[in-house]
Amino acid sequence: MRPHGWPGSLAGRTALVLLLSLMLVQVAGLTIHALDRVDLIRVAQERDAAVRSVSLYRSVLLAPTPEAQRMIVKEFDDRADADATLSETLRQPDVPPVSDRQMHELRIDTLLVPMPEQDRPRDYRWFGGTHYGKIVGAMRLPAGSWLTATVYVPPPRPWHSTTFLIAFLVMTAAAAALTLWAVRRLIRPVATLAAAAERLGRDVNAPPLPEDGPTEISIAAAAFNVMAARMRRLLADRNFLLVAIGHDLRTPITRLKLRSEYMEDEEQRRKMLLDLEELEAMVSATLAVGRDTSLEEPIAPLDLAELVRTVLDETADAVPEAAEQLRFAGPDHLVVRARPFALKRALTNLISNAVKYGGCAVVTLDGRDARQITLTIDDEGPGIPPADIERLFQPFQRLETSRNRETGGIGLGLTIARNILRAHGGDVLLGNRPAGGARATVILPA
Repeated sequence: MRPHGWPGSLAGRTALVLLLSLMLVQVAGLTIHALDRVDLIRVAQERDAAVRSVSLYRSVLLAPTPEAQRMIVKEFDDRADADATLSETLRQPDVPPVSDRQMHELRIDTLLVPMPEQDRPRDYRWFGGTHYGKIVGAMRLPAGSWLTATVYVPPPRPWHSTTFLIAFLVMTAAAAALTLWAVRRLIRPVATLAAAAERLGRDVNAPPLPEDGPTEISIAAAAFNVMAARMRRLLADRNFLLVAIGHDLRTPITRLKLRSEYMEDEEQRRKMLLDLEELEAMVSATLAVGRDTSLEEPIAPLDLAELVRTVLDETADAVPEAAEQLRFAGPDHLVVRARPFALKRALTNLISNAVKYGGCAVVTLDGRDARQITLTIDDEGPGIPPADIERLFQPFQRLETSRNRETGGIGLGLTIARNILRAHGGDVLLGNRPAGGARATVILPA
């Protein structure tokens, strides 16, 4: 179970992680930028307020008469963002004095350097700051009166620039697009490897993967090709062993049949021939396992609906009394890629089992799912005990325990069917119908 909203694909997860990381880095970078911008704006505002206050002091100092000084102060005081007073004593502002760091940033001493020594303030003090919304400079004139200048400063606005926001959005969109492109390009070999694994499940003779690309991908492709080659060799060796054993057993079975003809005891001779016939049937079934699961038959397009109808017709010819109990429901045509003879053998085994043990075979073909094709084979027999369902897929296992070939067969039909279907990338499942009877469900890739 993955978290809600978490992508299922590796590409989606990688892209999401990278995009979230990009967002976190962008937020951290913007926060650092905003803090630096606030500091820069604050210093610039305080410096500008200091320059305006010192400029007012110089203008008042150079005024020829006290009346002119008051006019200059009044003009400064009439501004919307500033106040100024000229008094005999210092009026304590309602904000605290500036810190030593602010005094260093204001660099008042450098502003006073161009003035002659006798024109410089006899005393000066600074109060407030951008945190208080105003800068207050109090400077004592050589004549002894105090000039107090108050400059109001707005709070710093780090995001005031619209061009910055546009640039940020463009940069984020470009980074996201590059991230998605890079992830898709880097994950493409993994998707190719997954597709090759799925193709190998359908066709063990599928062409090998190209061993190129990044080092890790080329190593994985080489390992995948080695694994596929070993699987082909293992299956070929198994089939060769089955065919060789079955072939070699035919000769002594034939000799035993000939020798049994010379037995005088008719009853013993009949029993021996029955045993030999059963043994020969088992050998033939073993050979069929190797033949029907062979990897040599090529995969080709075939009409699955037409193949099912053909199997039902052949079953009706073989068991005429069950012809009325064979029915098909599904589309008229449904093309799949498969090994025709092997798939026909698998369907024949399943339909024959339904007729033999359930008295009928109702085949339903459903190809509406874009990913897989489902084919069900229902009968009206006694069903299958749940504990025996998996056991029936093992070689030489049957529900009917008499070992009589006339009533139970050899016990390889389901084994062969499952091997064939799994070689196609599908499977077969057994179960019981709610209304009674057994159901075999065949699943094939679309």
